Amino acid sequence: MTIWDVLIIGIGLAMDAFAVSVCKGMIMQEREWKKACVIGGWFGFFQMLMPLVGFALGSRFSALVASVDHWIAFVMLGLIGGMMIRESFHPEEEKVSDSVSWKAMLPLAVATSIDALATGITFAFLDANIWTSVLVIGAVTFLLSFAGVFLGRAAGEKLEKRAKLAGGIVLILIGLKILIEHLSGG
Repeated sequence: MTIWDVLIIGIGLAMDAFAVSVCKGMIMQEREWKKACVIGGWFGFFQMLMPLVGFALGSRFSALVASVDHWIAFVMLGLIGGMMIRESFHPEEEKVSDSVSWKAMLPLAVATSIDALATGITFAFLDANIWTSVLVIGAVTFLLSFAGVFLGRAAGEKLEKRAKLAGGIVLILIGLKILIEHLSGG
């Protein structure tokens, strides 16, 4: 897995956090750099933590599933991507406030990083460098979430749906790439 693959996966994984950041930005009364940093920090940290947890779980079981690991990666990334695409067409009504307290941010950070947990499991099957991967994913998520707050002030709801759609498509394509490379011996 190349650094470019990890970067693209990071962008795909960050789309949920980006969408929530856009929502938070839409309801903020004015541009608030401090809140944007806190939001980016919460999302970036959990997007780093969850793949580590998934990697630890996947590493314990990788020997048992080595012959089908490419299929597992393909199916998991496909399912995550499919759910993101579905959410882009059928968004759930979420009440989002502009609060950045731990009570407001913890549930959002966990909810938007569940897909990163599953991705961490696939990283274990692919023998990816987990430290480079989580640093890239965390940095990408921080930057996109930070930017999302300000884009939310400017762009509104249309951007949220497109971000989830794009993220879902990216994850499915990465899963397909992993499967094709493995089946073709590359």
